Amino acid sequence: MKQDTHQKVRFVTIDDDQQGQRIDNYLRTQLKGVPKSMVYRILRKGEVRVNKGRVKPEYKLNAGDTVRIPPVRVSEGAPAPSPKLDKVAALESCILYEDERLLVINKPSGTAVHGGSGLSFGLIEGLRALRPNAHFMELVHRLDRDTSGCMVIAKKRSALRHMHEQLRSGKMDKRYQALVAGQWPQTRFKVKAPLRKNTLQSGERMVSVSDDGKPSETRFRVLQRYTSATLIEASPITGRTHQIRVHCQHAGHVIAGDPKYGDTAFDASLKATGLNRLFLHASSLTLLHPRNDEPVVFTAPLDDTLSHTLEQIS
Repeated sequence: MKQDTHQKVRFVTIDDDQQGQRIDNYLRTQLKGVPKSMVYRILRKGEVRVNKGRVKPEYKLNAGDTVRIPPVRVSEGAPAPSPKLDKVAALESCILYEDERLLVINKPSGTAVHGGSGLSFGLIEGLRALRPNAHFMELVHRLDRDTSGCMVIAKKRSALRHMHEQLRSGKMDKRYQALVAGQWPQTRFKVKAPLRKNTLQSGERMVSVSDDGKPSETRFRVLQRYTSATLIEASPITGRTHQIRVHCQHAGHVIAGDPKYGDTAFDASLKATGLNRLFLHASSLTLLHPRNDEPVVFTAPLDDTLSHTLEQIS
């Protein structure tokens, strides 16, 4: 087995952006590919020092701290995807906006946000491969693998904290477009239905409306009516797994191309338009920019498949 060695002792001075972070989490970002157990072992043995002293894993870093990071020898895990891979290179053209604090991307349908569960490649791994010099890159929120559209990635820890606070306090506004079966009622502006997550024996995750689920709310408005379908805008007030998909199903108007919660007859009627994916797209995202707290709006156009479907139906 190939070995990868973080060979030399390093001394790192903590800056303002890194302060407040636990030392164990900080070490995991500094020692990529090192198992969690080894991070705790080197802390326990005192090989990691902060300002020349031993620290516990829960120690929170302060700006100006000097951290001694020892050499660590680990088995090499899966290599990072190469920026030359077509799939990774294609992400470059999906970037809608980028500055020193954040990056906004129009995530393609079919790309998971994280590798894992049998996938070596995810959106965040691809972006890290595209930006090898970025010290920090983390997802601010998630989209289902089959959902496309606006996603924001933090390039600084302080920006991640700032945007997570906006998500918690409801200051980040996310709008989705979905093509649903039938005629969505003009008077139906919201669905409030508690959602519960279930994991099937196969490991597949399914979500259902259940009295003992977590409170969930989605707002809706009609964008365009067709003979047997409606293009709607959905704004999730809470952020539960599969929320929009299950709330549409609960309202009696499933989303086109949804393999988990959809309707096979409805999907078959759209086959001729070339629709081969879930018709759910994160079309816009409004947030307060972490640099100056000014509101910014990002919009992501529909991909060719979704645009073509809308052109084909009447």
